[in-house]
Amino acid sequence: MSGQAGSRPKFVYPPAPLTGIRRMTVASTPRPTPAISDRSRTPAVPRVALVTGGARRIGRAIALRLAGLGWDVAVHYERSHDEALEAVAAIEALGRRAVALQASLADEAATAALIGRCREALGVPTCLVNNASRFEYDSAADFGYQALERHMRVNAGAPLVLAREMHAALGETQRGVVVNLLDQKLANPNPDYLSYTLSKAALDVATTLLAQAFAPRLRVVGVAPGVTLLSVDQTPAGFAAAHASTPLGASSTPEDIAQAVAYLAEAPAVTGTVLYVDGGQHLASSSRDVKFLTEPADADRSR
Repeated sequence: MSGQAGSRPKFVYPPAPLTGIRRMTVASTPRPTPAISDRSRTPAVPRVALVTGGARRIGRAIALRLAGLGWDVAVHYERSHDEALEAVAAIEALGRRAVALQASLADEAATAALIGRCREALGVPTCLVNNASRFEYDSAADFGYQALERHMRVNAGAPLVLAREMHAALGETQRGVVVNLLDQKLANPNPDYLSYTLSKAALDVATTLLAQAFAPRLRVVGVAPGVTLLSVDQTPAGFAAAHASTPLGASSTPEDIAQAVAYLAEAPAVTGTVLYVDGGQHLASSSRDVKFLTEPADADRSR
């Protein structure tokens, strides 16, 4: 710069309009649309969900919610034959296809065959909901191998086998999601229901490991419910008290859980994480299961 102030141009705002210039129209080439992630380019195929334990309780609510959102649903059951047929009829009434599939999840071969049976009836499942669960009481004082094995087979082994078979069935072009039903007590553990808790803890870790191992073909996520339905040996009054003992004053309902599963089924950026749906119950630690804190007759159990 010369350093002479008089040499600088004067700027006026707003600028004076230009005159004597003909307006011209310039033809431009449209900019290319940015590339979309491969996860959004999956081929259009029927949306098929397999819900284990889908005949009753939370599983039924999940199956019906998915059907209402346009999914065809395979309803797995072990002994609830009549309830499974009723669930199938309810899904078909919503205009979706459905089938009832019986299998014992304690049997590895029968469990592995579920994916193929679903494929034959409805198509390859692109959503697997591992809802079925064994829930029996034991404690550190009466723990045994048999109880642990029973819980591990159904609550951890079966979800792993089903995810493995689903991953293989999807092939290279399709994408899917596995939703594992966990438990809020994993965030504030207590020793009640020892084998059950250990099996759910194993499934929690498996959710992370499978999300790593099966990406990008499979997303793997978890939903951790709180007190949702009346459990064995629980009184209605005890259930009501347990359900209300959360920071929000109420725990989860089957519909809450179904809504969370439906969200995760269609959330392409979410994997390897757990969604707590419990009214904040996991924030309130306790040395006993909430059932025993609200059922005086059971308060001394396992002490």
